[in-house]
Amino acid sequence: MKANFKFHGGVHPPTHKAESTRTPIAQAALPSKLVIPLHQHVGVRSKATVQVGERVLKGQVIGRPEGRLSSTVHASTSGTVSAIDMQLVAHHSGLPDLCVTIIPDGKDEWIAHGGVDFQQTSHTELRHLLRQAGVVGLGGAVFPSDVKAYSNKHKIKTMVLNGAECEPYITCDDMLMRERAADILRGAEVLRELLHAEEVLIGIEDNKPEAIAVMSQAVIDGQHGHMQVVSVPTVYPSGGAKQLIRILTGIEVAAGVRSTEMGVQCFNVATAYSAWRAIAHGEPLLSRIVTVAGNVDKAQNFEVLLGTPVGELVAQAGSRPDTDKHIMGGPMMGVQLPSAAAGVSKATNCIIASSPALFPPPKPALPCIRCTRCAEVCPAELQPQDLYWFSKANNFDKAEAFHLFDCIECGACAYVCPSNIPLVNFYRYAKSEITARDEESQAAELARERHEYRQYRIEREKQEKAEKLAQKEKAAAAAKAAAEAIQTVAQPLDPNADPDDTMQLRIDTALARAKEQAASVQPQNTTALTAQQQAEIAEIDARRAKIQAAAHPDAELKSE
Repeated sequence: MKANFKFHGGVHPPTHKAESTRTPIAQAALPSKLVIPLHQHVGVRSKATVQVGERVLKGQVIGRPEGRLSSTVHASTSGTVSAIDMQLVAHHSGLPDLCVTIIPDGKDEWIAHGGVDFQQTSHTELRHLLRQAGVVGLGGAVFPSDVKAYSNKHKIKTMVLNGAECEPYITCDDMLMRERAADILRGAEVLRELLHAEEVLIGIEDNKPEAIAVMSQAVIDGQHGHMQVVSVPTVYPSGGAKQLIRILTGIEVAAGVRSTEMGVQCFNVATAYSAWRAIAHGEPLLSRIVTVAGNVDKAQNFEVLLGTPVGELVAQAGSRPDTDKHIMGGPMMGVQLPSAAAGVSKATNCIIASSPALFPPPKPALPCIRCTRCAEVCPAELQPQDLYWFSKANNFDKAEAFHLFDCIECGACAYVCPSNIPLVNFYRYAKSEITARDEESQAAELARERHEYRQYRIEREKQEKAEKLAQKEKAAAAAKAAAEAIQTVAQPLDPNADPDDTMQLRIDTALARAKEQAASVQPQNTTALTAQQQAEIAEIDARRAKIQAAAHPDAELKSE
């Protein structure tokens, strides 16, 4: 067993995991409707590819990825599209987003689909299949896996498979590892192949002995010699990517540095499982395991179709009458849902039914007493009390200087705060304000660049007009001079002079004046010539001289 390292801080909240691990994973019932968000991944929202009234099949693409950082969205079952509109979704902001609503027909009719042999398929094609299957990080980050599984810039030595699942109440990964370990490891093999990783370390907290045993046996049975299951201490937030990497490898991923720069990449066990289903069976990401716990009669894990309304899902676990709200995620980092009608998304790992008895209203916040407990438990080794003061005072530059964006919003600081200060709320507020300010600054910079380019274009047009006018005036002057020359030729210079001499003099005068005008006009395309252009000109001159010599042989003989 690999030796464990430690990360700074951490807390030990009550786990509340036993309630939902007493029964196997159950298949959630088909809901009355599916509300599927088109933006349930990091990056750009997918573009709807269906229309209201259209019948769709299970696995059919209903949202096409837009741009490099995006992912495909699919119909979770067969049915009819009833609406494509803005609806409330699971997000901190509580704001609506574009969703596709499907009324299931009960047939669960699939599109044609099939898998490939990943060992006989190119890496480019494998990543394309992951993108088309909509596979994203299911640990909560929902980062597109096809992008994450690309190791062109940095050599990846170690791939970390995250099965820590440290937050209270959540047990979806635990039950997935117990029941589907073999497919998880097969998916890990696909991801390891894409990254060219030398080893795979599977981190599981030691409060999950059943999962550790099953995964360890699966490593042996599948002859995965480069994989190793590592039991890690139960401490929150050991499931954070940087924290788990520190525990398993001893590598400290510094602020502003990606783990890939240190030769490590991290995936969730559920992500590996969905990657295998996509590659080996051609199944898009249409469902996921969700823990339903809290104020319910029977806490349990369900395999849930994406888009299932939260209220209908919780009802299958026996929602109690005094439930007043629903939390997506755990009690430490979870999001209070704006409505029970919001659909389950790829980021939904847990739904906690809350009640005043289970989660009493927070006590009034008191002044900070500078006890430094928050700093002692911060896994990112920040100074939470200073960040709190800067955020509260809207001193965002100072907050940013104190590495505000290194905060992972784990809530450990607020958990131990004796003054009941909602510290994470202040940090989220400051981050949003800084982000908005930066966006405004970028917009202003873009407007400035556009204005400067417009001014440059106007000046250039003025200069071009002036040059054209000057050329016209010059041409007019040359024409006038030529006319005067012709007039001079037409009029006798001296009435008593010999007509032949007078005519020859006029001709010589006109020719001299024409040569003078021609010499005064400098062609615009004869400056800054390249060596190739000069060679072409010399070749043309030589060819012209040869033609002239052939046309006037007498002149050549005379010159000899």
